[in-house]
Amino acid sequence: MFKCSLPAALSLLAFHPLYAADPGIEAPAIVVTATRTARTVDETLASVTVITRRDIERQQARSVDDLLRGELGVSISNNGGPGKTTSVFLRGTESDHVLVLIDGIKVGSATTGTAAFQDMPVDQIERIEIVRGPRSSLYGSEAIGGVIQIFTRKGEGPMTPSFSLGGGSYKTYNTSVGVSGGIERGWLSFNASDFSTNGINACSGKPSPGGAGCFTYEPDKDGYRNASGSLRAGYRFDKGSDIDLHWLRTEAHNEYDGSTNEANTIQEVYGAQFHITPMDPWRITLGAGRSRDDSDNLKNGVFKSRFDTDRNTASFQNDFTINPGHIFTVGYDYQDDRIGSTTNYAVTSRDNRGLFVQHQANLDAHNMQISLRRDENEQFGQHDTGSLAWGYRVSEQLRLTASFGTAFKAPTFNELYFPGYGNPNIGPETSRSAEIGGRGSANWGHWSLTTFQTKIDDLIAYDASINAASNVEAAYIHGLETKLGSRFAGWDTGMDLTLLKPENRSSGANYGKILPRRAEQVLRLGAERGFGAYRLGATLNAEGRRYDDLANKQVLGGYTTVDLHGEYTLARNWLAQARIVNLLDKNYETAAYYNQPGRSFFMTLRYQPDYH
Repeated sequence: MFKCSLPAALSLLAFHPLYAADPGIEAPAIVVTATRTARTVDETLASVTVITRRDIERQQARSVDDLLRGELGVSISNNGGPGKTTSVFLRGTESDHVLVLIDGIKVGSATTGTAAFQDMPVDQIERIEIVRGPRSSLYGSEAIGGVIQIFTRKGEGPMTPSFSLGGGSYKTYNTSVGVSGGIERGWLSFNASDFSTNGINACSGKPSPGGAGCFTYEPDKDGYRNASGSLRAGYRFDKGSDIDLHWLRTEAHNEYDGSTNEANTIQEVYGAQFHITPMDPWRITLGAGRSRDDSDNLKNGVFKSRFDTDRNTASFQNDFTINPGHIFTVGYDYQDDRIGSTTNYAVTSRDNRGLFVQHQANLDAHNMQISLRRDENEQFGQHDTGSLAWGYRVSEQLRLTASFGTAFKAPTFNELYFPGYGNPNIGPETSRSAEIGGRGSANWGHWSLTTFQTKIDDLIAYDASINAASNVEAAYIHGLETKLGSRFAGWDTGMDLTLLKPENRSSGANYGKILPRRAEQVLRLGAERGFGAYRLGATLNAEGRRYDDLANKQVLGGYTTVDLHGEYTLARNWLAQARIVNLLDKNYETAAYYNQPGRSFFMTLRYQPDYH
């Protein structure tokens, strides 16, 4: 079991990309996810983390779960390495309690209720915003634990090519090419990439009788390949109007172990946003898009099943800036989900309409945000949510915040109709969350500290008494998140620490047990420094024990891994990079019987444009 005290953690050098540069040099990042309006990280009252393109390239990340691992409030479960099913738990809530957006378009499977993080290509990503805490009052269903929004790459400046070529352990290869730039009023970015790996043996399962894990024994390497492309273009008109078009598509082939052992998947999202400014105080945002989540499943090359999801969305948002201290927002969202499958679902489509309002106020040292939303679901009728946040700037170096919010999640099509599991009589899950925190800066760096608690009612789980899903569970989650960042003796240092207690509060034998697959402690430490043309860094990721079952009988031990990364500037814009993952060759699992890669080495040759 991993144990770590805060003083011990502070004694270690640590790196976090958000604090990789002198805070006096870079302007605060602009985020839009927390309020659906542009705010700086310093202004927003929500708990937000931003991962930039610079961070992605310096970390030499090969997947989105690679980027998210160790972030505040995030716990990840992976079923066997690259390309395998990846579950993201935000602040201890369920994996389907995280709303995922790509360029403002809601993505994910209407059957499982989760997004395919394992198929999202890092080479197409400009930045990621992680908002922790309930956001149903702005986005509707699913945002109980928070929102993760991924933005594809956007061009600016002169037209410039980009290129990377890499390879490493497990016969892993990655190629990425792109071109991006803009004119005085327009922008364009096109990127394509290909990733492939022989992988590892994903699962050490046990076949029936007494089956476990993937319920089979297939001691082979389970490979993965992903080909992707993205396009983003826009134009800025007179009088503050602009249009932004975006498209992202991935096609993947995945090998794994189980009753089916291959999958061909397509993830695609495309859409447009049009901003209009009829008059100075009034800004209109019109958005529309579509996302696809398609999967064909095979057994040794023979087709077995198909699960396809199409999601169409549209939004109409009005922002009124009455004066610099008050912004009123009124908006309307529409969503239509449709599924096609070889499995017989009693219902294959539904729509949802949401009306929301928000007021953001800056009153001297005080800041407030209040938002309300009513969703009208075709199957579940009306559902109202709200949130209230307050901030107080004690000084230029210290700010205090507090917030309370409610959220809900509509049942997925699997929970309602999947044969042998679904129950058409279940209703939405609901939650209430509160948090208080502080953030500040000093001559040594930055810090933040937040404590939170969430109560979830009507959790959906399998009910053995009726042999189907039911609203039988409740959960109580409380936790603490702290971040530190500093520059010490020329090293950029930082720390992310999450302490979590996600308890099952359902009646019966599992009362007080820890919810499955969430680590109770997550710590990331590291350090990075430039030495002329060289840059070297190290990251330590440590996670406490977790359980793989509701009864807490299947224990997954805590673990610590160490990664090293470095780069050398060959010439302007040309980099040679190298990374060692899991240096100590730690053997660990984040889901029972599903293996994780051991020590591995990767090299990359990269041509990248200057950052602006």
